Amino acid sequence: MVAKRQARGERRMAEILDAAGRVFAESGYEKATTNAIAAAAGISPGSLYQFFGNKEAIAAALAERFVSEMHEAHTAALTGHDVSAMDWRDILDRTVDPILAFNVANPGFKALFARPDMPPGLAAAAEPIQAALLGRVAAIITAKAPGLAEADRARTARVAIQVFQAMLPLVLAAEPGERPAVVEELKKVLYGYLAPLSQ
Repeated sequence: MVAKRQARGERRMAEILDAAGRVFAESGYEKATTNAIAAAAGISPGSLYQFFGNKEAIAAALAERFVSEMHEAHTAALTGHDVSAMDWRDILDRTVDPILAFNVANPGFKALFARPDMPPGLAAAAEPIQAALLGRVAAIITAKAPGLAEADRARTARVAIQVFQAMLPLVLAAEPGERPAVVEELKKVLYGYLAPLSQ
């Protein structure tokens, strides 16, 4: 009985987070309300508050989910491969494509965390995402350029992530037929920046 109740609660939380992602994508974080999220989830505001105390708590839970999903995508992309022996083009194909697919599949992610004007209420929720992404990119750079000083490695990872984030809106706004060409341009930019590290 307890296990059933717990499974039902977890399912309800997932439904609320799914609804929140849609509402954040449609309205933006600032205009989204817990009432709108509850309505999108098909529950009363009171039921929503049994799981999340406010909009910031919902955003933090979404961030946690996104970190987990991104970690799984990255792990799947590079598991079983010796990154140090891989060509940068292959690394970019294996890492950029899953992140872009994740962004396309989760429009709420972009509305919340892939934006330069992060509202204060979201900054803390975004930190785990930024840290996870920075750690992943830094690990790849370490494997490809082991002689690079730690400070240079961290800076290079931050710049590569900023380049990706700057081009992300262009990729996501592209028509489906044009998107692969825009993705290829993104990879060219990243390759031009990262490949010299291994020379």
